[in-house]
Amino acid sequence: MTNENGAVRASSDVSIITLGCRLNTYESEVMRGHADKAGLEDAVIINTCAVTGEAVRQALQTIRRVRRERPDAKIIVTGCAAQIEPERFAEIEAVDHVIGNGEKMQAATFQALASGSAGRMRVNDIMSVKETASHMIGGFGTRTRAYVQVQNGCDHRCTFCIIPYGRGPSRSVAAGEIVGEIRKLVENGYREVVLTGVDITSYGRDLPGQPTLGNLVRRILKLVPELARLRLSSIDQVEVDDEFWRALAEEERLMPHLHLSMQSGDDMVLKRMKRRHLRADAISFCDKARKVRSDVVFGADLIAGFPTETVAMFENTLDLVSACGLTYLHVFPFSPREGTPAAKMPQVTRRAVKERAQRLREEGDVALRAFLDAQTGREAEILLEKSQFGRTQHFAETNVDVAGTAGGMLRARITGNDGRRLRAEVVS
Repeated sequence: MTNENGAVRASSDVSIITLGCRLNTYESEVMRGHADKAGLEDAVIINTCAVTGEAVRQALQTIRRVRRERPDAKIIVTGCAAQIEPERFAEIEAVDHVIGNGEKMQAATFQALASGSAGRMRVNDIMSVKETASHMIGGFGTRTRAYVQVQNGCDHRCTFCIIPYGRGPSRSVAAGEIVGEIRKLVENGYREVVLTGVDITSYGRDLPGQPTLGNLVRRILKLVPELARLRLSSIDQVEVDDEFWRALAEEERLMPHLHLSMQSGDDMVLKRMKRRHLRADAISFCDKARKVRSDVVFGADLIAGFPTETVAMFENTLDLVSACGLTYLHVFPFSPREGTPAAKMPQVTRRAVKERAQRLREEGDVALRAFLDAQTGREAEILLEKSQFGRTQHFAETNVDVAGTAGGMLRARITGNDGRRLRAEVVS
């Protein structure tokens, strides 16, 4: 399988190439297990993303590359791009099978692929899917960090986003099943778990009693006391509940790093995006989080050059970095995605989009450097991902001076940084 960068890791003679989000990473592991049990042979599964037009182009490029490198292998295309445009991929001569997002999670799909009874296209209406089943995964590539799907789909309709049509309606995994999976991962040596989904702050609305994300976090930490670290993937700050705030305040094993789906710092742009918050809501959330957990740090998704965005509107987004005290920025230059309302709006010039994205990244670099500088002299727990590399509780990349084993936890004193990563000396 692969990570978001698209590097291949093989499972026997089946390789999985994962493009896109952390949820895809989790689902690739589910497919790996199904493929192994079914006895699928000599195949490459490409788990695609559809969040932007560029993501789809990357999927098409990957298909061509794989066919050159593995001329005799079965090429199986799945993921959001395949779900949204199955015919487009089925028409590609290099593609042997197109599998929908629902079908890729079913063992029967891989049994059919292995036996040769699967048709060329196996894609059903994702909007008809009413539940998300739990899938027990024993582990990932290393014993460091595991992703656990708690929710799938989205009921919102942001004007720039095609993903609801690839993922279907919001649906949640029962808490007991999530706890069981996390307990299994911890027993297999994992120290850190990331709860992932498309819109995890909508968790529980479709379940009996309508539990919330905060309820789920508290339950996990209570019932799996051996879990060292719990993280959350991207959250929508206007949807968090009271239990979430209590968990952030009281649960030290809930890491003080929150990644926020902000997208813009200008109210008019946010309205045209059909977001559910305004600029003041974002600032208020960050202020409250710091009062609850003084050492919390924030990441944020921000879009540069959304249609109709003026210079003044962009400046409001640029200013949001300091107004909210953001540390880690994920900057997306807007690119129109066919099939979304934003693609039909008056577009900002590509040059302006590129320049604004660069300015946001530069502002993010300054913010990250300031945060890293402030860590010098402090001690931190480092969870190793490689021999001498790991991450702090705040998700800061850290190089340590003593070699260790991936998955090990070290206490270290921060001695400096290079602008991107901390340097640290191991204390214990």
